[in-house]
Amino acid sequence: MPNEPLPPRAGAEAARAAHWRATRRLTAVLMVLWLCTGFGTVYFARELSHFSLFGWPLSFYMAAQGASLVSLAIIAIYAWRMHRLDRRYQAGAREDA
Repeated sequence: MPNEPLPPRAGAEAARAAHWRATRRLTAVLMVLWLCTGFGTVYFARELSHFSLFGWPLSFYMAAQGASLVSLAIIAIYAWRMHRLDRRYQAGAREDA
């Protein structure tokens, strides 16, 4: 779990391994979210075309605007979480040194 405190004297190698595990987990979750939004918009486009917004099918807006906004949100979440993870594991590595 990313919010668990590091055990005292965990060692630099253990801190690096924990950081890498947390990074991979975060990346996997965000990539699955990105895949779902990218694939879901295309897969459900026919069902969404029954609704229109300002004369254009809703699927057009979902693909053109929604997917782009989700991608930007994913980038922002990744940067924010990685900053927190880096600070946490750097502090733990400094205590061990």
